[in-house]
Amino acid sequence: MNIPAMKGIIRRRILLNYRVSPEAVQPILPANFRPKLVNGHAIAGICLIRLEKLRPKGFPAFVGISSENTAHRIAVEWNDETDHTQEGVFVPRRDTDSLFNSLAGGRIFPGVHHHSKFSIRDCDRQISIKIQAPDSVTPLVEIEAKESEEFPSSSVFESLEDSSRFFEAGSIGYSSRPNSQTMDGLQLKIAEWEVTPLNIQQVRSSYFDDTAIFPTGSIEFDHALLMREIQHEWHSKSSMENEMALT
Repeated sequence: MNIPAMKGIIRRRILLNYRVSPEAVQPILPANFRPKLVNGHAIAGICLIRLEKLRPKGFPAFVGISSENTAHRIAVEWNDETDHTQEGVFVPRRDTDSLFNSLAGGRIFPGVHHHSKFSIRDCDRQISIKIQAPDSVTPLVEIEAKESEEFPSSSVFESLEDSSRFFEAGSIGYSSRPNSQTMDGLQLKIAEWEVTPLNIQQVRSSYFDDTAIFPTGSIEFDHALLMREIQHEWHSKSSMENEMALT
């Protein structure tokens, strides 16, 4: 599934990151992928992103659209046709507040998007976000956060710089098409990558808190990152067959 290159502004992007037992992650992944590890831990999480002025590259900004979106992600590696190691993320779920995105996702552009309700407060360096999905009475995601200058010493990453490099390198995301064995690839390109720490005072995730998927003791919240006011582009990548679906 190829789309024209898109560009816009990331007004706000939060990366909520969990450290996970690789044994808990592998069954979720297509057989194409293996978890990308940091000090023996797999890394999973949620990207919460506000996009503005998003439009095909070359179009004026006033035709662009805005939306709130989330992507549940797992950092992965795989070998390409020449047996070189590639890295990115596998995206098992996407949500959006945009009706257009939910109708077009998986059809016009990559990834099925669930149409969910976003409640957001972002001011005075405090951020509150609650996402209510239509298929659950429990909030999909709920966070209380405060902008910070300190990276947590408890993280599996040694520093903010190490974390930043890790997530910048994982710029390609793969997600499944509906009723298909094909996974579509989408790459986020950011020329001036910059992240800051985000202090998470409270975090709930109906997906990552589900012990049927992640048994007790297999997952723990690690840290969060914040990006603001970032020019960016989205580019299609070659599709990939889901080897899990073929077995």
